[in-house]
Amino acid sequence: MKETISDHILSAASGLFYREGIRAVGIDRIIDEAKIAKATLYRHFPSKDHLVASYLQDRHERVIRSLHEVLDTAESPRDQIRLIFERLHEKADSPEFRGCAFALAVAEHGDSERVVTVARTHKKVVSEIFRAIVTRAGIAKGQLDAHLALLYEGALATVAVGRDPQAIIIARDCALTVFDASVEAANQASKS
Repeated sequence: MKETISDHILSAASGLFYREGIRAVGIDRIIDEAKIAKATLYRHFPSKDHLVASYLQDRHERVIRSLHEVLDTAESPRDQIRLIFERLHEKADSPEFRGCAFALAVAEHGDSERVVTVARTHKKVVSEIFRAIVTRAGIAKGQLDAHLALLYEGALATVAVGRDPQAIIIARDCALTVFDASVEAANQASKS
């Protein structure tokens, strides 16, 4: 499939936004990187705000697709949780990793309703994925899904600040411990 001009612009902007930050990258820099005319950029993205929201939407779709691949790959809910954290660790174990693109974008561009909306939607969908895993495990009560999502988000934030991807392995182990305890509690409750 041939890359469209919009895709080309988005690809150039995405790399710059994630590596250098949204505020640090101006329109002229994006135009330079994409090797396009200013009119071409504005024909496809009416403003930088639109471009940032498109960058986040594209990233959202890729992350969610990756999480769904985990759900399709791993059979048991426990293995799904383990694999989600292990794949995150693989990504974080790279010098280019800066943490959660959505948290970074809101920190820099939180005055944009478009940016905040995409970021909130992303976080909600990630939480829903954990909820689906917990439901599949047969754990209907409690806040296990919220705990797992918080461990996932906390691991992202910790790596962004501390630059130690081992934090994700610690979060994985914590998530599995919490999951196992919840499964055990659900089993005990069903026997009563």
